[in-house]
Amino acid sequence: MTSNPPEGNGPLRRATRSLSIDPSKLVPMDKTEALRLPGHSDFNVLFIGAGNIMFGSPEGPWNHSFRLEHKLGPRLKVVGLVDPNTQRAAEALEKKRGSFVVAAYQGTHICKTLDDFIGVMSPEEKPHAVIVGSPPMFRGILQKGRDIEAQILERFPGVPLFVEKPITTGPLEELSETHQLAKRISDSKTICSVGYMLRYLKAVQTMKKILEDNKLTVMCTIARYACAYEAIAKPDCAGPIIEQGTHFCDLSRYFGGEVDISTVEAHSLEWDENAGQLSKLTIDESQIAPENRIPRVTSATWKYESGAVGSLSHVVALQGTLYSCELEVFADGYQLKLVNPYLTPVLYIRKPGDDNETSITFADDDPFFSEISHFIDTIEGREENEPRILSSFDDAARSYELTWAIRRATERSRARALAAKNTIRPL
Repeated sequence: MTSNPPEGNGPLRRATRSLSIDPSKLVPMDKTEALRLPGHSDFNVLFIGAGNIMFGSPEGPWNHSFRLEHKLGPRLKVVGLVDPNTQRAAEALEKKRGSFVVAAYQGTHICKTLDDFIGVMSPEEKPHAVIVGSPPMFRGILQKGRDIEAQILERFPGVPLFVEKPITTGPLEELSETHQLAKRISDSKTICSVGYMLRYLKAVQTMKKILEDNKLTVMCTIARYACAYEAIAKPDCAGPIIEQGTHFCDLSRYFGGEVDISTVEAHSLEWDENAGQLSKLTIDESQIAPENRIPRVTSATWKYESGAVGSLSHVVALQGTLYSCELEVFADGYQLKLVNPYLTPVLYIRKPGDDNETSITFADDDPFFSEISHFIDTIEGREENEPRILSSFDDAARSYELTWAIRRATERSRARALAAKNTIRPL
């Protein structure tokens, strides 16, 4: 892999540090009013995918439909729900139609494909936005059946897209298609936001403000992500970095800037090593091919194009349900440490002239609502001079590229270790 997207496949590699929002403008969902602007009537939304990310689950706070209901209020009209599993889609709609938001869903078409929706859609039902929440292995490239974004660009030119992260999963050889898709989206001038919601945390934007106000250059980022594996029962995934650690790879890039991909090095603790044995797995790992079993620990380092250094440690070790996650950012005289970003974020700050840390707790912050809210605001043109979308498809493609670089680096280091172990040394 190289430090840049394949020739001609990537828009300009923008400086990610310049994209920020005044933390005071990240307003909690319960402190906002549904938009009722003069001259603005129904807001048509098309959902792609009827799973947990769209309608919620007990496993986490994600639920795009819930945030859209609060942002748009009675204006929201979900004109279509596209999912090959029409039974699951019908069950999701039945719950909505039995609640106080029935008006948003009473006319929703259930369709297996995008073309099926187009076949039943009336002119008045043309979407004003499309929310793409289908599984990542079915999107993010240009191959038929996995090209939903390209289909939307063709059939609904100019209609804004909100796409979940990671933007795709698949073999490394498909990475060039993801960059090509990013270029298509950028060239078409289509508004597109990707769901790296941690960028929208008040704590994260406070960190950005401190760096920008003091004209600081980041020297180092240190990310740590330890998951509670006992609560995870997913037998099939693209690996802990590509599908789970992706948020912290993205946050690292958000503060450190672009990564020199050629510098990525990584080591892993694997399932078949003595220190990698786990006692409370909720799945039968023997049913998974050995080459597809995930590493227990991944430790990666890299250089940013600025010269700064980044690192990530991902650990599959904790039991129970709560994760342990932190991100540290160092600049001249400053240490900014974000702790517990998924629940109640706490920001620890050390400044020049004071060796003691101060802390700020950010209770009741909802980055899922903030990302949806700013997506809608961008579509409707409010406060045009302020950046609203913090993660474009092109930006997300580069975070995806970093996660693949880490995975490949661990595979290379493991192969070297196995080769060395199997080498017959002469007496």
